Amino acid sequence: MRAAQQPLMLRSFFLSLSQNRDLRRWMEHSRLAKRLTRRFIAGNTLREAIAVCDRLNTEGILTTLDHLGESVTDPSEANQAREHCMEALRAIASRSLQSTISIKLTQMGLDIDEKLCFENARQLVAYASEIGSRVEFDMESSAYTDRTLAIVEKLHNEYGCVRAVIQAYLFRSEADIEKLNRELLPVRICKGAYVEPPDVAFEKKSDVDTNYLKLAHALLEDGASPGIATHDERMVEVAKPFPKDSFEYQMLYGIRRDLQRKLVREGYRVRVYVPYGDAWYPYFMRRLAERPANVLFLVRNFFKN
Repeated sequence: MRAAQQPLMLRSFFLSLSQNRDLRRWMEHSRLAKRLTRRFIAGNTLREAIAVCDRLNTEGILTTLDHLGESVTDPSEANQAREHCMEALRAIASRSLQSTISIKLTQMGLDIDEKLCFENARQLVAYASEIGSRVEFDMESSAYTDRTLAIVEKLHNEYGCVRAVIQAYLFRSEADIEKLNRELLPVRICKGAYVEPPDVAFEKKSDVDTNYLKLAHALLEDGASPGIATHDERMVEVAKPFPKDSFEYQMLYGIRRDLQRKLVREGYRVRVYVPYGDAWYPYFMRRLAERPANVLFLVRNFFKN
C-alpha cells in the first residue's frame, strides 16, 4: 500500500465508525470512553463547558460553545436543542463571556420541517443580537449546503450577527464565497469532514489544501470578519500579512494548544470551538478522521493522568 493512501483509508475507517449505532451507544455511556475523549470534549454539561470558556477567556482566547447533536427526528427534540442553546447564550450574557454559540441546522429540525428549523434558529439569533454575541452555523454534508446557506442569509439580512461555514473540499465553495463576500456575510473557512462523492468534492488532500489557501485569500481580501479555521501552520501563515483585527483564527478544543497560545502572544484573535454534551460520538469520530495525528496523540496519552 502506498503511503499516500494510508491517511485516506484511516479517514474512511473512522468515518464509517461514526455511523455505527451500537458502538455509539456503548461509547457514549462508557467511563473508559469518557477518559479517552476528555481531551477533545469539554464535558457533558453546560457548567463544565462554561468553566472551560472562563479559563480560555482568561488566557485571551475567544470561544464558541457547541452543544453537540445533529439529525434530530422529532420536533420536541429540535425544540429541546434550541433551549439548550438558549441556555448557553444566557450563560454567556450572565458571565460576560467572550463567546458565541455554534449550531447545526439538523439539530434545529432541518430534516423535519424547514419552517420549524428556521424559527428555532431565528430565536437564537435574535437573542444573540440582544446580548452582543453571534451564532455560528456549522456546515454539514453537501446535501444540506443550499438549505443551510438560504437560512443563514435570511437571518443575516434580518439580524446581522451570524457566520456561515464553507468547506474547502467542495467544488462549489469558490462560487459560494464570492456570493457571501458580496453580501458581507461573515464566513469561517474549514477543510471539511464528511464523506462526499467524487463529483462533489476534491479527494486528494493536496487539492483540498490548494483550494483552502485560495478561498482563505478571497475571504481575507474581500470578506467580512472571516474565521480561518485550521491547525496547520502552513495555512496559519496565509493570514499573517493581513491586519490582525480583520479576521480571527479558529481552532478546536484540545488540538494544537501550543499554537493557540503562540498566536495569542503574537496579538492575533483566536477562537476555540468548545464542544460539550452527551451526543459527542459523531463529532469525536470526525475529529479522528480529519486529523490522523489525533489518533497517535490518544495512544500516547491514554495511560497518563
